[in-house]
Amino acid sequence: MTISENKIYPRTGDNQTIYLKNVITDESIKVGDYTMYNDFVNDPREFEKNNVLYHYPVNGDKLQIGKFCSIACGAKFLFTSANHAMSSLSTYPFPIFFEEWELDVKKITAAWNNKGGIVIGNDVWIGFEAVILSGVTIGDGAIIGTRAVVTKDVPPYTIVGGVPAKPIRKRFSDDVISQLLKIQWWNWPENRIKKNIGAIQSGRMEDLDSTRK
Repeated sequence: MTISENKIYPRTGDNQTIYLKNVITDESIKVGDYTMYNDFVNDPREFEKNNVLYHYPVNGDKLQIGKFCSIACGAKFLFTSANHAMSSLSTYPFPIFFEEWELDVKKITAAWNNKGGIVIGNDVWIGFEAVILSGVTIGDGAIIGTRAVVTKDVPPYTIVGGVPAKPIRKRFSDDVISQLLKIQWWNWPENRIKKNIGAIQSGRMEDLDSTRK
C-alpha cells in the first residue's frame, strides 16, 4: 500500500487539494499515484464532472494521467465530441439530433471527428485553466502554462504556453532529460523516493541515488 492509497485529502485542513486517483469512478479515466488536483472554485472531488468534458462512452476515448502530476484549478480535458466534423459542409451536428432529422442513431458519431484519447505522462504540471484537447500526448516532466490551449503533443520536460500552446524551452539539457527518462524516479519505491526528495529538489542529477535499487 502506498501513502496515497485510499486517501483523498493529503493535507490536514485543506479540502481544496486531493489525490485525484481516489475520487475517480469512470473506468475510462486512469490516474497514477500521488497525482494531485487543486480547486478553489468547485469541489475538487467533482473533477470528472467539471474538468473532463465531452467524454462520452460511445467514442471509447480514454484519459490517462501518470504519477506525481500537479493539476491546477480549472484545467480542462476536452474530448472527441467537442470536435465537430470538419469534412461536412456544415459544422452543425445533425447526427446528434437524429430524432428531429430522422437519421440513423447508429451513425451519431459522424457528428464529430474522433481524435482519440488524452495521455498525460508522469511528473507533469498543468497550469491554471489550461485546456488539453483530444488526441494529445504530454510527455513526462512537461509543464503546461496558465490558460494554454494544447492542440499538439508536448515532448518530455518541455515548457509550453499560449494559444495554441507552443514550446517555450526545455527544462533541462538533452543529457539530463535522457537520464531522467531512463531512471523514471516516479516508479521508485516510496522509501527510495523519501531518501531522495532533497536530491530531487536540488535539480542536480549527480545528487540522486540513481544507481542503487
